[in-house]
Amino acid sequence: MTDNDEFLRQADPLRRELIAHCYRMMGSVHDAEDLVQETYLRAWNAYDKFDGRASMRTWLYKIATNTCLTALDSRKRRPMPTGLGQPSADPVQELVSDNEVPWLEPIPDVMVGADSMGADPAHVVTSRSSIRLALMAALQHLPARQRAVLVLREVLQWKAAEVAEVLGTTTTAVNSMLQRAKAQLEQAGLDEDHLSEPTADERKEILDRYVRAFEDYDMAAIVELFTKDAVWEMPPFVCWYQGPENIAELIANWCPAKRAGDLQLVAAQANGQAAFGMYYKGEPFAIPVLTLEGGKVKHVSQFFDLSLFKVFGLPDSV
Repeated sequence: MTDNDEFLRQADPLRRELIAHCYRMMGSVHDAEDLVQETYLRAWNAYDKFDGRASMRTWLYKIATNTCLTALDSRKRRPMPTGLGQPSADPVQELVSDNEVPWLEPIPDVMVGADSMGADPAHVVTSRSSIRLALMAALQHLPARQRAVLVLREVLQWKAAEVAEVLGTTTTAVNSMLQRAKAQLEQAGLDEDHLSEPTADERKEILDRYVRAFEDYDMAAIVELFTKDAVWEMPPFVCWYQGPENIAELIANWCPAKRAGDLQLVAAQANGQAAFGMYYKGEPFAIPVLTLEGGKVKHVSQFFDLSLFKVFGLPDSV
């Protein structure tokens, strides 16, 4: 077996969890794919120096983390509209988009292994809770090294000494960064994502209702979908909206659909959450990612980046 064969044998099975790791660091599915590719290239070029004292997995994570940290030096954070510091908006006001902002992106569950969780401990790194959009948005508020510490310590369960070696610092500094990162996440209201998850039957029922309400373009049914404090946001539009009536009024005022049949929804799964490919008159329109609470919808993050349809493997038209 050649060095190339041996490298691929050990490294290829780790690709999905490395994409998940780079996605947590970057907040972009496109950046994550590029940086994993760069990680593998760097690892292959340095493979003759790999002495096996650490596992291949640990070695690749070290390279991936530092590759992400280097990339973050020249990149801005990826917010969601709710993270811009503005209050909820009036749904009758004209929509304002900002395509210069590098918005947070969703990621398909299948790309990071969150579509079929098993008992293998290695799959812990791609658990649904560790890629939820609320956590990804909150991570964007952290400085890059704090972000790395939080992911390595809390998600991957690495020891402080192992993280210190990756970052070239001390265990004391790692523990200090972890404390600051946790405090900042609490301040950012991450607890909002610790919701009472619906049962399988409740989940199916609410998702079926969601599809019917939008495909029927039934505003009364849309109002009934949401919790009283539900939030709707839709990058690249900079505003966000709160409350069922405001959400329905926003849709009625600004959605190009006007009648039943204008919208069609195709089921998807993103960030460990329910999602859809939404089509307007058969053409790609948006990808809503839903946060459910009990039998209602708590939060919708609707993404209008049409390049995501290909990433999610959604059809070009319906």
